[in-house]
Amino acid sequence: MELQNIRFLALCEEQNFCRAAKRCGIAQPSLTNEIKRLERQIGGTLFFRKPSTQPTPLALALKPHFEQVISAVQLAQGTARRLLARKGRQ
Repeated sequence: MELQNIRFLALCEEQNFCRAAKRCGIAQPSLTNEIKRLERQIGGTLFFRKPSTQPTPLALALKPHFEQVISAVQLAQGTARRLLARKGRQ
């Protein structure tokens, strides 16, 4: 699984491929392809596409885990910044 697949969180929140893609700074077809690839990796559908984009029960079950991944990455980045800043002062 690639870290870009976390973009699925934006789709969970926006519930619209165009708005989620814009929010992520990518083209809508790119987001669609990422979601399809993630669904293949996971082995299940993450979003109902019609009549409107809605997360499936699988997506809702996975969402907290993806949120934890985001938090862990942000924590790691903060740790790296602090260590590098401290190194620069030595």
